[in-house]
Amino acid sequence: MSESTMTETAVPPPSPVLAPTQARPRYRVLVMAALFVVYTLNFVDRQILSILALPIKTELGLTDTQLGWLGGPAFALFYTFLAIPIARLADRMSRVRIMAVSLALWSGFTALTGQVGLFWQLFLCRMGVGVGEAGGVAPAYSLISDYFPKHQRARALAVYSFGIPFGSALGILLGGYIATAVNWRLAFTVCGIAGLIMTPIFLICVREPMRGAFDAVKNAGAPVPLRAVLSILGTKPSFWLLSAGAASCSVLGYGLAFWMPAFLARMHGMALKDVSLLLGVGSLVAGTLGIWAGGALADRLGSARKAAYPLVPAVAFLVAVPLYALGFLAKELWLGGALCTLPLALGLAWLGPVIAAVQHVVPPAMRATASAIFLFINNLVGIGFGIFFFGRLSDLLAPRYGTEALRYSMLIGLGFYLLSALFFILSSRRLERDWER
Repeated sequence: MSESTMTETAVPPPSPVLAPTQARPRYRVLVMAALFVVYTLNFVDRQILSILALPIKTELGLTDTQLGWLGGPAFALFYTFLAIPIARLADRMSRVRIMAVSLALWSGFTALTGQVGLFWQLFLCRMGVGVGEAGGVAPAYSLISDYFPKHQRARALAVYSFGIPFGSALGILLGGYIATAVNWRLAFTVCGIAGLIMTPIFLICVREPMRGAFDAVKNAGAPVPLRAVLSILGTKPSFWLLSAGAASCSVLGYGLAFWMPAFLARMHGMALKDVSLLLGVGSLVAGTLGIWAGGALADRLGSARKAAYPLVPAVAFLVAVPLYALGFLAKELWLGGALCTLPLALGLAWLGPVIAAVQHVVPPAMRATASAIFLFINNLVGIGFGIFFFGRLSDLLAPRYGTEALRYSMLIGLGFYLLSALFFILSSRRLERDWER
């Protein structure tokens, strides 16, 4: 990028800015803890609908297709399309403040969801949650990259991504138990209020770091035009292949996360409370181990060969597919649960390696925007299409397979892991050349 371009678009960095020498290890732990809690709340509010789909469907008389609309397009529409402009602001303004405003917005709409009585009202509330969460992730990726040096980023991003299994587990457990004890409406209200309480705490605990503090270009805070980011990414085929691979695996990942409670209830006759306990504990344990293993393995192997970053999840998905297939077909609950535990962990091993690779294919001043473009592709396809895909396919298969329709829709969906593995293998061939030194 030319010096004139950088000068033309430069704006003063937000103040106060934390200097690299101030980012002591103990303070980094505090920052990571705050980011983790916010991401956990992000997934609590995002995933709670999955465990509450059964009582909501019963009370409001919804079809699987309508549930798919609520879990997919209703959330993903604004979530994906607003992420890029918000990330552009994050490359110019305080990422901490943007995340705090986002947290307050999505938490408020989550609490409001507990007051609705019609499908269209629920749809609008889920859209509101998506609007808020659009500013919650890309700025965090950029913050982490400025708090941790290169050789620790995959693990740092993996620790941050623990918010996915923790948030999913907490949402499932809280949602299931509160819905069983009282009703599904209170579950949304409680989770939303928790996020509103966290907002001022986050603002107090986290300070804005210097951009590019651990990179070759110090204080790389001058933002660049979107066209310049796209121009850089146009020369990086590995970025687009990584995005396609993440989107493909997210179709299955988000689809299974949303529909597994319904699968267990229909195929194995489990009660809501039992479903929440099984999935909550399973998501927490297997998901955390899978995310950490993927990040740690990528950091270890990636120091010698950058291709390891996408190859680690590619291998994980190839192993996960047959195990998931056997688990879905199992008639006994204990056998199905045992067979699905390992692939549940393997299915989240991509987060640390792939997100870290995305951070390294662009200069520091472009990271939030590049992350938002990555998330746009990932979430538009993964959330927007994935959850709806399984619900619609289940309704289409119902005339032929009856109550088994959801089982077969999930089996068909395993093909997306194979497609993801192919994209990651292709990206591994170009990543070394596209890596920013």
